[in-house]
Amino acid sequence: MTKPYNKPRVIISSLDTERLEQLEQLEQLIESLSDMSFPGKDDLEVELARAEIVEPEDVPATVVTMNSTVRFEVDSSHEEFCLTLVYPWNVDTSGEKISILAPVGSALLGLSQGDEIEWPKPGGGMLRVRIKEVTYQPERSGEYHR
Repeated sequence: MTKPYNKPRVIISSLDTERLEQLEQLEQLIESLSDMSFPGKDDLEVELARAEIVEPEDVPATVVTMNSTVRFEVDSSHEEFCLTLVYPWNVDTSGEKISILAPVGSALLGLSQGDEIEWPKPGGGMLRVRIKEVTYQPERSGEYHR
């Protein structure tokens, strides 16, 4: 039997919020020029709307922010990953980064160690992601202007 699901608290830095809003404006421009859009956009917007926005220096050390490296598990497969959450232009071929525009990437932002969230999968269905550890967070390291 699956345990009941409650959405976890979401905390996002004002700097990340500002940059994500710029990304959304860019996405709207791209959509107006083509049929491309990223799955989960509406879900990310809902999460951003309910997020508690704090100054970068006030972000708790266990919260996933942009450019954080996070160890997480996908519940259905029990696969564990350790990836850095990045803006789309910072994704490379190393396999060590995940874009905020990827469904799992957008699910991670603002969660804390121990949190889990259900998130729509491309093509339908839901996946549950559990945050095991934030192994690196820029704000925790004093990097506020990245």
